Amino acid sequence: MLVLSRKKNESIMIGDHIEVKILGVEGDQVKLGIVAPKSVVVHRSEVFEAIQEQNKEALNTNVNLLEQLKKK
Repeated sequence: MLVLSRKKNESIMIGDHIEVKILGVEGDQVKLGIVAPKSVVVHRSEVFEAIQEQNKEALNTNVNLLEQLKKK
């Protein structure tokens, strides 16, 4: 893991096209701004994990349906 220190109004670059800006620090919260091409999907980690779980459930449902169809 790379650990960087940044202050308000500073940023980091990820590759050539993604910039993460520090917009503010308030107590224990840091406000980030992310500038990225529209083709790059950006989610909070808890949203990303929920999407992954839904995808796994959908895949399992489809596999179960296919197995049922094969039995017929």
